[in-house]
Amino acid sequence: MALELKALSIDDYDVIIGLWADAGLSFKPFGRDSREMMGKEMSLPQCAFFGIFDEQKMLAVGIANYDGRRGWVNRVAVDPDQRGLGLAGRIIGECEAFLRAQGAVVICVLIENVNAPSISCFQKDGYLFEKEIGYYTKRDSDKA
Repeated sequence: MALELKALSIDDYDVIIGLWADAGLSFKPFGRDSREMMGKEMSLPQCAFFGIFDEQKMLAVGIANYDGRRGWVNRVAVDPDQRGLGLAGRIIGECEAFLRAQGAVVICVLIENVNAPSISCFQKDGYLFEKEIGYYTKRDSDKA
């Protein structure tokens, strides 16, 4: 299998959403994960979407965002039939390299408590659980 890791564009939107669905990742297609919102995000120089492909089939995806203070790795997903091959680690590594090039010295990730595979993957890559930190949100709508 000849795998290619490449930067994604809005032209990859349907494939990204499809992989998230196949991987069981929740997403907000009428909010922050809409084509319009993702297109805006993809146009920012401090944000990058990466995918791993076997020819035309996307096997893994991830997003890197730098907020000027911290780097964030988001929405990492792997095709369920391709798990255990190190694809998530490869996506995470590419996101980290991008974020370090942006100036990030702290790289963070938010993972839902029920997502044991992601927790395991990030811990394997050296990420530490910060039990003292609470996550709070304020949203304009439940679709955001």
